[in-house]
Order: sequence, then structure tokens, then C-alpha cells
Amino acid sequence: MTIRAVVAGVGHYLPARVVENADLEALVETSDEWIRSRSGIERRHFAAEGEMTSHLASHAARAALADAGLVADDIDAIILATSTPDLTFPSVATMVQADLGMTRGFAFDIQAVCAGFVFALTTANGMILSGQTRRILVIGAETFSRLMDWNDRTTCVLFGDGAGALVLEAQTGTGAPTDRGILASDLHSDGRFRDLLYVDGGTSTGTTGHLRMAGKEVFRHAVEKLAETAHACLDKAGLTSADVDWIVPHQANIRIIEGTAKKMQLPMENVVVTVQDHGNTSAASIPLALSVGRARGQIKQGDLIVTEAIGGGLAWGSVVLRW
Repeated sequence: MTIRAVVAGVGHYLPARVVENADLEALVETSDEWIRSRSGIERRHFAAEGEMTSHLASHAARAALADAGLVADDIDAIILATSTPDLTFPSVATMVQADLGMTRGFAFDIQAVCAGFVFALTTANGMILSGQTRRILVIGAETFSRLMDWNDRTTCVLFGDGAGALVLEAQTGTGAPTDRGILASDLHSDGRFRDLLYVDGGTSTGTTGHLRMAGKEVFRHAVEKLAETAHACLDKAGLTSADVDWIVPHQANIRIIEGTAKKMQLPMENVVVTVQDHGNTSAASIPLALSVGRARGQIKQGDLIVTEAIGGGLAWGSVVLRW
């Protein structure tokens, strides 16, 4: 008998305000054609004034709990991936814990930027396999619109706000790759590349700061590293690309998504793509895409899924799971 961390529920939340590419033409020198051709993005959602990362996360968490048929006190822990917390501390996860009325267990944040949800999933999996927890709410939530420099047209048009959540639950399996649940994970970071993608604020400056990105260099690293980590993770699970039903990648740029799929020798028909509607929602993008993919009828129970992401740090990694 083997313990597996199985997805018991999924949900997401997007702020009501939709910002089309054309809307950004009034804010920065850009055009719908310029944005689409370089990123595949058509629109994104921005949080309203007073709508914080914790609010988005709580909405997504409630949707995931409802999908799982559970209530907050059925959960042992909350692990929340974000780079845009409401406050420096306490963690957004504890704010969500309070908002849900969860009076037991523990909650904490993980910060690995766009790779944050992959790191959070891996951490949750380890806690479940160790027997420390039975059910964990894993959330990715971001309000990246508040980090944008609206004088930098190369970055400000790429990001959006949103949240997604999964309930992971301990279930028994056979130990074979046919089991449901997380089958393998693969994590990496390399701080030598920290200047390629960062925010120029924090305790060192006393400001929130703005996002800075060397786009061409990030693109080069992304396609290579994402394909490598996906193959490594499949190897750990005893599987190959031929076994994959869906790639659910970090939704940063359609060209990165296409390049990674090509390196994995999988057609785009096997990729869940949401970047056109959400933009880059950083740590929220994978759980958002999983929830939307399931709602569309793409992802079904028993499907083999590869998720992969890369973000500032650089930090990157992947998870192979069977839905």
C-alpha cells in the first residue's frame, strides 16, 4: 500500500474587472497586435481597489472546498504561493485561514514567484506522504497589477490578477504510475540569474517596487529549463511524454508554451492554454488553468498531467500527477 496526495477538489477566482489589450493603449505606448504577437495575451483581470490577494485566495479556496464537498475544518493545513502578499507579514495563508473560519491546523506562504505553485504542491505532497497531514489546501494567488511600472510597456501588458486552489487528500494507491495523485516532482533554482526577473523594492529600499525583467534572457532559459524539468519529472514517475494527456504549464507567454510542448514532442492539442484570457498570473496561473481546464471538460479523472513553471530566482520545477 502506498499513500498518494490526490486532488479532491479544485476552484478558481478572477476579479470582475477585465482589461482588454485595447484598454492599455490609453496607459502605455502599445497595441493589441503588439501584445498578441509577442505573448498571445488578449485580456487580463485586475483586482478592484481594496481587493487584496487574500480576498482572491479565499474565493478560490471556497470554490475548491465546495468542489471537494468539504468544509474548512476538514483541512489540516493551508499552503499559499504568492509574491504579492497583502502585508509583509503575517502570511496571506493565515488571513485565508481566518476568513474561512478554519480553527485548527496551520497555514503558511511559499515564495518562488511564478514557480510558487509547483513548490507549494511539492511541499504539500511531502507533508501528506510523511503522515503529518491528511488534507491540505494548496493555493496560488496574486495581484501583480500592483507591481507594474506603467512606463515599461515590455512588462506592464503581460500580467494579471487571479487565484486558484486545489484540495490535496491522502488516499491509498498501489505504488504504480497508474495511481491517482502526485507521482513525482522536480525542483530547481539558480540565484546567479536573479537579475533577470525581480522586483526593485523591499526592506532594502523601503518601497514596494516594480517588476523588472530581461525578457529575451528569461525566454531563453524558460524553454530549455521547462522541457528539461518536465522530462526529469516523468522519468522519476517511470513515464514518458507519450503517456501525458495534458501539459498544464505556467501561463506566461504562448511562445514559451509552444516551445516547451515542441521540445516534449507533444501537440498543442494536449496543452491547456489560458494565457489569452488571464495574462501571466504568476503563482496563480497553474491552479487557474487546472480549474478552467477541468471546467471546460478537458481534464478528466485518470488523466496524466504535467505542470511546469519558471519564475524569478531563477526558480523552476515540475509536478507529474494523475487527476
